[in-house]
Amino acid sequence: MGEIKNPKFAKARDEFISDLESKGRTESTIIAYSKDIEQLLNFFSKDGVESLENVSIENLEKYKQNLQDNNYTPKSVSRKINSTRTFFRFLLDSSKISDNPSEKLSHPKFKTKPPRDLTEMEHRALRDVSRADVRLYSIVEILLQTGIRIGELAGLTLDDIRQSKDGRIDFLYIKAAGSHPARKVPLNKSAKDAIDEYLKVRPETDDDTLFITKNGRPLLVRNIRTAIDKAFEKAQIKNAKVNDLRNTFIAHHLANGVSLVTVSKLVGHKRLSTTEKYLNLVKMQAEEQKSLGEL
Repeated sequence: MGEIKNPKFAKARDEFISDLESKGRTESTIIAYSKDIEQLLNFFSKDGVESLENVSIENLEKYKQNLQDNNYTPKSVSRKINSTRTFFRFLLDSSKISDNPSEKLSHPKFKTKPPRDLTEMEHRALRDVSRADVRLYSIVEILLQTGIRIGELAGLTLDDIRQSKDGRIDFLYIKAAGSHPARKVPLNKSAKDAIDEYLKVRPETDDDTLFITKNGRPLLVRNIRTAIDKAFEKAQIKNAKVNDLRNTFIAHHLANGVSLVTVSKLVGHKRLSTTEKYLNLVKMQAEEQKSLGEL
C-alpha cells in the first residue's frame, strides 16, 4: 500500500482495507479503494486536517474541486466520491467519527453513454475471424452466448462445465467471487459445441483451468483481452471492448422478451437497476429498426 504521512490516517486506512477483505471484496476492488483513500487522506494532510473527526463538508468539497482542477473526468471524480462515502460510513460504523460529512458531498453531473453492443454484422464478423483459432473461437462463443464476465471466464475449470441431473441441460458453474454469489449459466448448442471442439485440442496438463496456454499454464485475463482486441481489429470492428460481448448478450435477450429478473440472474447483476439500464439501448435499437423499415 502507498505511503500516508499521518500515522493516524494510515491506521484508519489499513483498518478500512481489513474490513473490506473480511467482507470478501475482490482484490481489484480493494486496490482501487486503497489508492482512492490514500489520495484523499494525503489531501487532508496538505489541507491542514489533523483528525478525521474534524473533517467537514468544506474539506470534502475542496478535495472534489482539487480532483476537477487536476483534470479528472467527471466519471473518475464520481468513483472517488463513492470510495470516500464508503470509507466514511466505515468510520461512522466503527465509532471513529460521530458525524458523516460525506453524505452531503454531491456527484459531478455527467452523461452516461448507453452500453455498446455488437450489431448482427459485427457479431458475425467477430465469429468468422475467430474460427481459425479453436481456443479463441470457444472463448468468443462463451462470452457471446452466456454473458459472463471475462474474469469469470478466465477462472473456469474443467469441472465447471456441467450437466443437469437428467443430462438434458449443459451449463457453466460460475463460482462465487467477492460479493457476487455462485450461479449456473445454461450453455446453448453453439457454445457447447465450441467448448467440445476446444477440448479436443487442449494441451495435456495437470492444471484444471479450462483455458490454458500452449505450455499448459492458465490463460490470464490480459491474454484473453489482447486476443479479442486483435480479433476486433482483424474484423474491422471499431470502438469495441471485451465487455461489449456481455452487453450484446444482455441486449439480445431483453430484446427477445426475456424478463429483466431472468437476465439479471444469468449475468450476475447484484441490482436489477443495473440490468434496467439496457432497456434504453434496446428501445433505441427498436426505434432504429422501425425507422429503417419505413424508408
